[in-house]
Amino acid sequence: MSLARSTASRFAKIALGHLTREYPNKLDHVMAGPDDVRSPRDLHPIFFGSLDWHSCVHGYWLLATLLRLRPEMPEADQIIALFDDAFTPEKVAGEVAYLARPESRGFERPYGWAWSLMLQAELLRHERSWAHAHAPLAAAFKARFEAFLPIADYPVRAGTHFNTAFALVLAYEYAEMTNDQAFFELLQNRALVWYGQDAACPAWEPSGDDFLSPALIEAEAMRRLLPRASFELWFPRFLPDLARKQPATLFTPARVSDRSDGKIAHLDGLNLSRAWCWRTLAAAMSEADPAKQPAINAALNHLAAAIPHVSGDYMGEHWLATFALLALENG
Repeated sequence: MSLARSTASRFAKIALGHLTREYPNKLDHVMAGPDDVRSPRDLHPIFFGSLDWHSCVHGYWLLATLLRLRPEMPEADQIIALFDDAFTPEKVAGEVAYLARPESRGFERPYGWAWSLMLQAELLRHERSWAHAHAPLAAAFKARFEAFLPIADYPVRAGTHFNTAFALVLAYEYAEMTNDQAFFELLQNRALVWYGQDAACPAWEPSGDDFLSPALIEAEAMRRLLPRASFELWFPRFLPDLARKQPATLFTPARVSDRSDGKIAHLDGLNLSRAWCWRTLAAAMSEADPAKQPAINAALNHLAAAIPHVSGDYMGEHWLATFALLALENG
């Protein structure tokens, strides 16, 4: 499970093909009146492509990460030119202005919020002006997390965009990259409130449009946010039978019956995000843990089930390469 240069180039070509493709487009847009009937590009000066706003954000994360990992790939110059054009103070100000609308309070909560912070964490790894330009948008979403998390009494355990554990995982990367201890502690405290007492997870999944494993992404959030000793106590209580490959559904890649159906195509993403979580959780297990090899095997099996389908139909193609890169590199 590693990123070959040819794979990086393939993923870059995919993302470059949709980041500035405005249509088809699925807006998350509340209209207060007829003047709010506007085009995606008019509403969002940067993130108007890739079918929807959040996919466009993480498409930029994908390219930024590929550029850092494989700067020699042929698409590098095209990526740099795209970013130089996109991440300007004027265009970022347009994205921030959209958030200031009263109707935008719930815009992209929490998935798009988290991806914006994840993008900023990656942009900060590049010695260019992009992170400085994008910083006001990231700051706006961080402020939204700071306002929302204290009043969010319950987690959302869906396997889709509303999953709160996934949002914590991505927001953690921003807190770590910016060395923001107060923000980290906010994320950690909310994880403990939401998930600290969970035990014997039945893993009733997948649902028909999952692209996240509610069980495994929760474990991944706790792995990142808890001290190691605390996680080593929590994890065996949460999933006590992994050595026996139970719950069996977590070890079995999901079947994708129709990749032209945008919701069913989510299941390719489920296989990729499970591969990611299995890989990182296995890495946290000791060599003596009998669950380690089953976890490694599950990661490989899920990756093999999904990686051939990253491209082919736009319903998956506009976002799946991001999750493939998570499976291969993020940890």
